[in-house]
Amino acid sequence: MKKALFILGPKAYELIYGEEHHKNLSQLVDLNPEPQTSQSVRQNPACLEQAEIIFSGWGGPVMDQEFLDLAPRLKMVFYGAGSIRRCTGDSFWNRGIRITSAYAANAVPVSEYTLASILFSLKRGWYFAREIKANHAYPPKQDPPGAYNSTVGLLSLGMVGKLVRERLRPFDLNVLACDPFIDEETADWMDLEPVDMKALFERSDVVSVHTPLLNETRNMIRGEHFASMKHNATFINTSRGAVVQQDEMIEVLRQRPDLQAVLDVTYPEPPAPGSPLFTLPNVTLTPHIAGSAGPECRRMGRYMVDELKRYLNDEPLKWEITRERAAVLA
Repeated sequence: MKKALFILGPKAYELIYGEEHHKNLSQLVDLNPEPQTSQSVRQNPACLEQAEIIFSGWGGPVMDQEFLDLAPRLKMVFYGAGSIRRCTGDSFWNRGIRITSAYAANAVPVSEYTLASILFSLKRGWYFAREIKANHAYPPKQDPPGAYNSTVGLLSLGMVGKLVRERLRPFDLNVLACDPFIDEETADWMDLEPVDMKALFERSDVVSVHTPLLNETRNMIRGEHFASMKHNATFINTSRGAVVQQDEMIEVLRQRPDLQAVLDVTYPEPPAPGSPLFTLPNVTLTPHIAGSAGPECRRMGRYMVDELKRYLNDEPLKWEITRERAAVLA
């Protein structure tokens, strides 16, 4: 049996794997019974010498040259969380080590949060709730866009964006998408209209952001995009706060109280003390809760158990990340 060990934060181990998945994995590989942390392997590097497989996740090690020199037999990493950017680099890829991630499992709760937010936004639920709370009275009746023939715009169609589109299928909505990699065949199959960013913001009742944070996407959403939004439209961001030029967004939200922003991510995160995001009435903040939390994290562990079975059976891995794919994932 291949030798393996856990290396990740102790809280992350309990959230992602715990006894349930530890037992499943130990039936498939020769698993070190003691989960390790980044600190413990630095103190006792001998545990890395024979390791062929590492199960990791939040709080896992940065697998730089110094780390890899201590793990000469390492062939495979199962990362039971989302982005692998922090833990990989040139030394990792140059060694030819393979890695798979639970990013697809983490996309599930993000898409669920987004769906709930979209539907609530189409009823202008945020507006009505805050007005009643502030004034202790019902506001004058205003017809919201509703979920019939209104328009939802998705910015980027990665794993989360595609899941959101699938979850929107039961509803009578028009779906727009802005993604440089979408072709006509994919657009037809997904039953959506590809548009540029300008049209996405101008035509959507709700804009939902799912773009990764890359050099090309940093600050890509600017004040002009918010200013062009329809009356009573909503902006939802569950991606990365830094894809938005935040100061410009705030200025437009001040000028356009009809707009609503639902922000699960900001930059910095949380917002700096005194930020207008805390006090603007048309901003709803949640503390980066869209991704896996609590029992949802065990889904990521289950994905890694399933991936290990494929790996041991020499089957294609479902969620493997290559160097090229890592460059475009959030």
